[in-house]
Amino acid sequence: MFSIYQAKARFQDILRPLVTRLARAGVTANAVTLLAATLSCLLGAALLLAPTPAYFLLLAPFMLLRMALNAIDGMLAREFGQRSALGAYLNELTDVVSDAALYLPFVAVAPFGWSSVGAVIFLAALSEMAGALASAVGAARRYDGPMGKSDRAAVFGALGLWLGIAGTLPHWAFWLMPLVAFATALNIVNRVRGGLRELTLQGAPL
Repeated sequence: MFSIYQAKARFQDILRPLVTRLARAGVTANAVTLLAATLSCLLGAALLLAPTPAYFLLLAPFMLLRMALNAIDGMLAREFGQRSALGAYLNELTDVVSDAALYLPFVAVAPFGWSSVGAVIFLAALSEMAGALASAVGAARRYDGPMGKSDRAAVFGALGLWLGIAGTLPHWAFWLMPLVAFATALNIVNRVRGGLRELTLQGAPL
């Protein structure tokens, strides 16, 4: 199924000159990973503590920045010999923490609430776990859609723009969170099935 993640290769091509300069300057993949997580938590905390609609305009550009930082840390690791066990842990764990931090402020935004936003946060964490567990059983890390990390970033960034410009969200926007949750649940199923399918093609026992 389609996911914004499929455009990753082109995005990386755009960033490659910058990544090369960062590597030459001694910037490490783990430092970029931690920077992305720290900025995500700071912005999430600020929006949660001061949920002024205009402040949510920061979400869209920040989501793009976070996607760039996530691409940069991966390229530094793969293309400049910076792969490490610690980096693998940081990459997976900080993604889940960052997602939760950036989605959580929407609990204070009508017509959403703790139940709908909490369901998305929970399923987003399961989605990343399902993707990462593929590596643990011998398959490649799964990034199947719909509603992968990049797709969720686009949705929440768009909601932030909408809220910041209009000042409020319409009542029917309540159904957006259940839709995101449903699509993320389908994403989890697709990632598990994709991993099992790959193992079957390898002749591995299931």
